[in-house]
Amino acid sequence: QVQLVESGGGLVQAGDSLRLSCAASGRTGVMGWFRQAPGKEHEFVAAITSGGANTDYADSVKGRFTISRDNAKNTAYLEMNSLKPEDTAVYYCGAQRSATFYHPNYIHRANYDYWGQGTQVTVSR
Repeated sequence: QVQLVESGGGLVQAGDSLRLSCAASGRTGVMGWFRQAPGKEHEFVAAITSGGANTDYADSVKGRFTISRDNAKNTAYLEMNSLKPEDTAVYYCGAQRSATFYHPNYIHRANYDYWGQGTQVTVSR
């Protein structure tokens, strides 16, 4: 069983940046970030292959967010720039046992085997 622990959330102003981290207790395959805003469904944000060579993003964050990973540290990151109030949500890190990376597999939460507890990101106007 792999444990995931997110960190890096906080309260920032619109236009600011934040970097979220997701530390895994062991090796994982595909990793992804999802978010859930108050009163809304979970939303796919970004995903990355096991080796880090390929990534994909939701249209709402494309060009502003960057997902990366450091396998030596078993850690994934989500660099968030030009934050907007609509980015306010609890951000969750997920990991798959599988290294197979294909759409739409990585955009569905049900395809992830491990989850972190979430970290709150609040963006004020």
